[in-house]
Amino acid sequence: MRRGGQVGRTDAAWNTTFMAMPAIDVDGLSTDERLELIGRLWDSIGAAASLLPLTPAQREELDGRLDELEREGPTGTAWDEAVRRIGSSR
Repeated sequence: MRRGGQVGRTDAAWNTTFMAMPAIDVDGLSTDERLELIGRLWDSIGAAASLLPLTPAQREELDGRLDELEREGPTGTAWDEAVRRIGSSR
């Protein structure tokens, strides 16, 4: 980790030494704070998802799902309908 708490790249490889000494005391966080941190980490990964390559198996699975969608059309229940059903079953 560079001084100042920023993680960065070295010339040719990722500097992963920061994992030994986290800048955040995770054990000192409340459950809500940990969940917020997880959410922020997940969002940061999602923002860079296009930079993560798919494996051939993942590409094949996604292609198969798209083919099925084109053949059979959307299946399942719309989100609004699912929420309405859950609300009416209480």
